[in-house]
Amino acid sequence: MRIVFMGTPSFSVPVLEGLIENYDVVGVVAQPDRKVGRKQEIVYPPTKELAMKHNIPVFQPQKIREDYEQLLDWNPDIIITCAYGQIIPQAILDIPRMGCINVHASLLPKLRGGAPIHKAIIDGYDKTGITIMYMDASMDTGDMVSWKETEITLEDTLESLHDRLSIMGKELLLETLPSILDGSAKRIPQNHEEATFAYNIKREEEHIDFSKTKKEVFDLVRGLYPIPSANAILFDQEMKIYACKMLEKTYDAPYGEIVEVNKEGIVVSVKDGSILITSLKPFGKKRMDAISYINGVGKEKLIGERFL
Repeated sequence: MRIVFMGTPSFSVPVLEGLIENYDVVGVVAQPDRKVGRKQEIVYPPTKELAMKHNIPVFQPQKIREDYEQLLDWNPDIIITCAYGQIIPQAILDIPRMGCINVHASLLPKLRGGAPIHKAIIDGYDKTGITIMYMDASMDTGDMVSWKETEITLEDTLESLHDRLSIMGKELLLETLPSILDGSAKRIPQNHEEATFAYNIKREEEHIDFSKTKKEVFDLVRGLYPIPSANAILFDQEMKIYACKMLEKTYDAPYGEIVEVNKEGIVVSVKDGSILITSLKPFGKKRMDAISYINGVGKEKLIGERFL
């Protein structure tokens, strides 16, 4: 059984590892290498690094819809994708005789799109999961084969949920793939009327709106941690906010105003109470706990200032 895998980030690595350990992966398709930092050093996608360790050829087209001849040469029986990063055209879906399977990080039809893990937390979902599905030409609309759910706790961040779902994706694919390959898997159509969407996070969505509820602010901060991270403006400069807690106490103060600083952090007024900021990164400086920032700036200077 000749398998081609299409995936790019660290989320895809456990899935690819599981396939390499159990099947014949004849090729890996990933996004192009990136240049990072001041020195513009070339960084390989995590899936490329794994493929190279196992001497598996890697294909990295700029635009897969225009450049896919390599997939024809590999002649796969099935293509398996997981967080590849580009829309896959019908011409590729038609290549493998057994179709294309996707490992998607949500309970479809909920959270279709490129940022389902971020949005599951940001939008206040209490559960999410993994869905194994057949791909079609539209975004995450194909028939489902299997799914598995996990609770989203108040302790979860993008990082913790990402890592948990990544392992779940590997496990569920390996459980499901035999039935797909022997033809016994049932195809379950999605209820498109129940669909919600998780498009890629835009820059403006990373900004904290303190006029929202404490739960909405809390969910945004943890749903963007550690990257790209939430932000707000203080002293006319952008500050990244990495962690906060919800507080019940309300203040007669404008939303976003710093109403208290204490031994735990910075208390900010929001719509239905307040939040306690505990970890942050001022503009041009390294990440620090809020106490260190308070000690550096001074309590008197902070009280009454307002996050914008």
